[in-house]
Amino acid sequence: MTEKFINKIAIFQKKEIRRAIYKNEWWFVVEDVVLALIDSSDPKQYIQRMKQRDVELTKGWVRIVHTLEVPTEGGKQKMLCSNTEGLFRIIQSITSPKAEPFKRWLAKVGYERVQEIDDPELGMKRTRALYRAKGYPDDWIENRMRGIVIREELTDEWDKRGAKQQKDYAILTAEISKAAFGVTPSQYKKLIKGIKRENLRDHMDDFELIFTMLGERSTSEIHRNENSKGLNKLKSDAKAGGDIAGGARKKLERRLGRSVVSKDNFLPKKKRLLS
Repeated sequence: MTEKFINKIAIFQKKEIRRAIYKNEWWFVVEDVVLALIDSSDPKQYIQRMKQRDVELTKGWVRIVHTLEVPTEGGKQKMLCSNTEGLFRIIQSITSPKAEPFKRWLAKVGYERVQEIDDPELGMKRTRALYRAKGYPDDWIENRMRGIVIREELTDEWDKRGAKQQKDYAILTAEISKAAFGVTPSQYKKLIKGIKRENLRDHMDDFELIFTMLGERSTSEIHRNENSKGLNKLKSDAKAGGDIAGGARKKLERRLGRSVVSKDNFLPKKKRLLS
């Protein structure tokens, strides 16, 4: 269970690099790496051009790049990934002043994974340190960390009970969110928080995180209590778990006389500009 605390997002010069654990080492999403190194909004096209220019890279592509399941907000998604050694080869074909700093960063992050194998608690500490550096207070960080654990437990339940594809996780997550907050996660990001690629939960305040956790923890418990199997039953459970959180949210809102769903991002604007 402790391995689940390991942060799945790495940060290079304010750019997020998604990653997954495979054969006890970090494998990084190739598109994210390219996007962090070049001035382009279309990493897929850049990768295709890069492979056309570098024939040797193309020949060895299948050896250094593998399709792996990477944790995302909607669940695990299959993406092209490469380990540290493979990325060093890919970077050789990228003309960028950021290449050398990235190599040093990559070597450091790769070594951190070796440390975390011996001491998984380091993953928790690094995640906390990352949020702290962005300006989040300790009480928010503790809620966020607990939310990560609850989310991991829920996706494990889904995986064991019949949800296998990324779209399944997205459907189930949307059911909880609609019942708890009245909107899907994508609507929440666009219409309420005004964000795009960023992680929605990193922009929630304490109450939003708490009701998200309540919906997901309730759903996990319903799955286990009823030994749920199959996507249709999981979807029904997800709505029920979300309804529990939604009912608690509405009750609190009536007492407070205001909505706990905020258009504001939790992190102060000054801090967001620095993160």
